[in-house]
Amino acid sequence: MKILESIVKKKVLVGLLSVMIILLGVLAVFRLGKEIMPSVGADGGYVVIEAGDMAAIDVEERITNTLEQKLLALEDVEKVQSSTILGGTQLDMVFARGKGSEAIEEVERVVNSIQSQHPEIKEAYTGQYGVRGGSEFFMEASGGEMEKMSSFGRHVLKPRLENLKEVQEVNISGMVEHEVSIQLDRQKVAELGLDISQVMGNISESNSEMTLGELASEEKNGSLLRWHTKVEDVDALRKVEIPTADGIITLSDIASVSVEPLANASYVWKNGNKDLIFIQISRATGVTQLDMAKAVRAEVEKIQDEGLVKDFELNEMVAQADFVQESIDGVTDNILIGSIVAVAILLLFLRNVRATLIIGISIPTSVLLTFLTVYLLGYSLNMLTLIGLGLGIGMMVDSSIVILESIYRQKELGLGKLDAVLVGTKEVAGAVVSSMLTTIVVFLPIGFIGGDMGQFMIILSIVVAVTLISSVLVAFTIIPTLSERFLRYRKPKKERTEGKVMKQYGASISWVVAKKWRSGLVIVLFILLFGGSLTLVNKIPMTVMPDIFNRYSEILIELEPGVEGKEKEKVVQKVVDQLGTIEDVDSTFIIDNGNLLVGIINMTKGDEIRTAQKEVNEEILKTLRGLAERSPIKTVQSAMDGLGGAPVQVMIKGENFTELQTIGKDFSKKLASVEGLVGITDSMENSQTQQQVVLKETAIEEAGLTTIQVKQFLQQAFIDMPIGEMAYNEEQIPLMVRWATKANSPSDVLQMDIPTVTGDVKLSSLIELKSIQTPKEIAHIDGERFISVGADIESRDLGAVNRDVQKIINAFDLPAGYAIDAGGDIEQQQQLMIEMAIVLGIAMFLVYFVMAVQFNHLGHPLIVMSVIPMAIIGVIVGLFLTQRELNLLSGMGVIMLIGIVLNNAILLIDRTNQLRREGMQVEEALIAAGKQRIRPIFMTTLTTVGGMLPLALASGASGNYQAPLATVLIAGLLFATIITLVLIPAVYHLVTRRTVVEKETEKVAKKTLSEVVPEFVK
Repeated sequence: MKILESIVKKKVLVGLLSVMIILLGVLAVFRLGKEIMPSVGADGGYVVIEAGDMAAIDVEERITNTLEQKLLALEDVEKVQSSTILGGTQLDMVFARGKGSEAIEEVERVVNSIQSQHPEIKEAYTGQYGVRGGSEFFMEASGGEMEKMSSFGRHVLKPRLENLKEVQEVNISGMVEHEVSIQLDRQKVAELGLDISQVMGNISESNSEMTLGELASEEKNGSLLRWHTKVEDVDALRKVEIPTADGIITLSDIASVSVEPLANASYVWKNGNKDLIFIQISRATGVTQLDMAKAVRAEVEKIQDEGLVKDFELNEMVAQADFVQESIDGVTDNILIGSIVAVAILLLFLRNVRATLIIGISIPTSVLLTFLTVYLLGYSLNMLTLIGLGLGIGMMVDSSIVILESIYRQKELGLGKLDAVLVGTKEVAGAVVSSMLTTIVVFLPIGFIGGDMGQFMIILSIVVAVTLISSVLVAFTIIPTLSERFLRYRKPKKERTEGKVMKQYGASISWVVAKKWRSGLVIVLFILLFGGSLTLVNKIPMTVMPDIFNRYSEILIELEPGVEGKEKEKVVQKVVDQLGTIEDVDSTFIIDNGNLLVGIINMTKGDEIRTAQKEVNEEILKTLRGLAERSPIKTVQSAMDGLGGAPVQVMIKGENFTELQTIGKDFSKKLASVEGLVGITDSMENSQTQQQVVLKETAIEEAGLTTIQVKQFLQQAFIDMPIGEMAYNEEQIPLMVRWATKANSPSDVLQMDIPTVTGDVKLSSLIELKSIQTPKEIAHIDGERFISVGADIESRDLGAVNRDVQKIINAFDLPAGYAIDAGGDIEQQQQLMIEMAIVLGIAMFLVYFVMAVQFNHLGHPLIVMSVIPMAIIGVIVGLFLTQRELNLLSGMGVIMLIGIVLNNAILLIDRTNQLRREGMQVEEALIAAGKQRIRPIFMTTLTTVGGMLPLALASGASGNYQAPLATVLIAGLLFATIITLVLIPAVYHLVTRRTVVEKETEKVAKKTLSEVVPEFVK
């Protein structure tokens, strides 16, 4: 009380501190970085190994197994999953929580060590997963000559943009690229008795420069002796001398040499046209999307002003910065609207302009204090921080409303300015602090949620907690100070009487608490209502994370092995044609990534929108999966799913490939019966045919050869490799050595002539070729082989599909030594549900702990917490009626709801206990407390709902994130408020025993009544 009185009397100090908060908060708003999602480092990483043309089974044996053993031995690596294919392997790792940075350094050391021991490893890449990654700004150059646009991209755009401090890397696809093709004539090489290694060595030595040594000199710095015979052009290359037994010849005598377009160049198609180059730009560390976009756009404008873009067009395709700005603008608008709605509700209830203005002043002060704290914590202005602030807007006025209403009621009772402020604030101080703590403590267990999602939720939780703490600080300082100075109460000309609502509520509570059985009946009715609501759970759509981009989509199209060149172009054209038939698809870009096509789809915007984004995405997948049935397309997936990959993945573990393949086929047939599953594939459905060399050792020995010489001959027979570079049109292009004629079949190989000491013999006399089937992909989890059966979902939610898939898994009969587990989004959803349940349990205990300390009673917190399951009724009904998804964010809303719905119950119980201490009996205290608290309860509820309503109705880039969470809170809070005013009195009355004082008071009342009645009768 003394501290509060001191604050109220020091109005100048409070005023100056408020002005300082406002100024610093405004400064913080302008300095906060802006991005669509916070940049967080993930506790996971990857290793990618490239091993030329090595078969998958050989890569597994020589590289993958060794690498897995080394990685699993690292202390901070908890899980390793690998996928080995022809020519390489990728390993994905899960690190110990918070150890990502340290673990990736250890991983790099292991990879470097193994790479030095295995010369067959061509390239090795390591990296740490994170939210920010890849390119976030896309451009295209089109409408001109490919050579000219390629030169512009290579020599102007790429170096200019990469010189910007905001840009980390610029990747350009679709450029015309060249190579020098050196095609050797097999017959001529054989006739001259040349060894291919000798030919390659001569070419390499003739195209080199190096320091040979240092000449002795009296000068301080000696003179270096250098060799320089770099090939300047194709003509010089043709003249490279090669010694033979018959004398010196030139390269042109045994090979054709020419500059050719790169055979395996990647292309990008814009609406089916591949005459363009595609530019992908990624941002530097510590730079936001908006900063990068601003810098790139400014530099591009300079390039255009300098006249470097001539005879072609340079246009933006997609900039994630636009989604960021759109999302931030949308959430900001919703926060402003929510604030206005909250103030309007206050004015409607209080009917006092000054009181409303006092609350109105507290909102921006609390908001700016929150922004200042967020800035000091090092966070950015992103979707999560803004959603947290938006959710806090409604709640942040709760404390101010409760305190102001209590002060106003004391003024109504006739107290003076200062006394009304002190008494009114003291009366609700405990309840306000307890309410804040119960809301905040529900967020403490959020840290138990693992992975990136856990980091996201921690950020959201901290922002909400900061918002609430800021609002309570304002409520205990600015509200009392302004109320003492400006709040006025004018006594009405007519004494107010209870309204119809208040009378009806009082009569209802009187009926409920009059008899114990009535209280029990009310409780039973609510329990039955709760049980009935659970039947609706299966009818609520479920997913893991929602789509965050507005009118934009990405798809992944995996082609069948061997689809290249013209055949690939035909597939692309069919994809573009099919996408063109879908309403609201505006433009398409198809990026060639070898066996994987990445589709970027822009949808119509503004007035041109005819179909909702979700429906467009579903139609895209449905159409392309239909195309896959009649085209060489293996799978079609959306790249926009919150967690990526196929939504349904089932992992079957075991050692034998044949058995795994059989099990995979059987399980795929079972999955086909699940409604809503499409595009079912298994990782071993397409095995690879290999020709295994079988040696005729006796024949080889009789020919005077060794098995090693036969192996080397076969290796040279299929040579296609770079042996240096040459300058061409201001770029360095590779020199590729290959045979002019290729062996296209096993018979071609067997008909080759191999030199021996007695002359050439057919290779068929020394070896045989045996056809064998090997898997194209070999997957491991922690060193154990498995195959995956994957599927996409269409016209059904993840939760419903999950239940059906689990039934099949549980009923599936497996041979000994084999196991089956769910993966993909199903695994993620199950794991998240388990983690959320743990968080929910811990949160409820913490809430109980806070209230037990507040009430100094073990039973009263249980009475308050009885409202929690009833609030779930509102959540279920709200999600069912709106068909909003139950995902991670709406699950987060449920946890937040626990803290919020208890606030009203705490107010009611706290006041009931106060009145009982003042001498009222239980029934009277419950009725009086209900009547006294019904106004602040409805005010806080409706202002919270009003503040969140714009979020629940939000659409566009931020709508998918905001709406489910806000819907949960609004529906749960509205229903729980009604329950609080009826159920809490019933539970309190049923479980509370009368105190000794109350029993004595009741006896005195009965005795007095027995004495009065006879006298009255006389």
